Amino acid sequence: MRYLILSDIHSNIDALEAVLAAAPAFDRLLILGDLVGYCADPNGVIARIRELRPYAVIRGNHDKVAAGLETADGFNPTAQKSADWTRDSLTEENRAYLRGLDAGPLIVDDLTEICHGSPADEDTYIFGDADAAEGLTFARRPACFFGHTHLPTAVMLSPERELQVVVQGAGDHAPFRLAPGRQYLINPGSVGQPRDGDPRAAYALLDTDARQVTLARVAYPVERAHDRILAAGLPKVLAQRLLVGR
Repeated sequence: MRYLILSDIHSNIDALEAVLAAAPAFDRLLILGDLVGYCADPNGVIARIRELRPYAVIRGNHDKVAAGLETADGFNPTAQKSADWTRDSLTEENRAYLRGLDAGPLIVDDLTEICHGSPADEDTYIFGDADAAEGLTFARRPACFFGHTHLPTAVMLSPERELQVVVQGAGDHAPFRLAPGRQYLINPGSVGQPRDGDPRAAYALLDTDARQVTLARVAYPVERAHDRILAAGLPKVLAQRLLVGR
């Protein structure tokens, strides 16, 4: 089974289309949450995702706020403005779609589990070794894919309970194999708002037969996404950060 795995699209239709054009053939699509927020085309992104009929889509924190399931009180002022604009811009049909998304973590198959934040909780961030070690105690499958931080990474827990970094940092990475008897936490990075210094859209590929994972990047028309944000009247910083991937 070949999975295309996307996270944190954040209303960036230009980045999403670039990923879909660049990705090799896949059998199933998995989405790790935060379809909306920050960028300027939430309705376009949701419509495109619905056309693709993903095998599994789970909600992120921005999706919950946009759907009216939670408030934006915990967001910073810029994110609050974006959340308010997104909520007001969504069609009722698309708000209902977001309200109906499953919460993570979600088991996909015998090898794979997905969550937005952590296997421990859908809103928990995994930034360092301590977060990863805690999250892995809750993981129910050998490979758990997560998002939320917008930072591509992969860590492995050995049978001796030692945590090892497999992939970290910006740029292009070689595929790696999922070794038997190990547990993995894998973040594909963000499609729509990368934060690792690489402005290219990020995504992951999983081949369950080969037990192989690829963290990939693709360039997209960042300036177009930048201009959409400004035209929508969203905070300027949201447009500027796309140019530098921060």
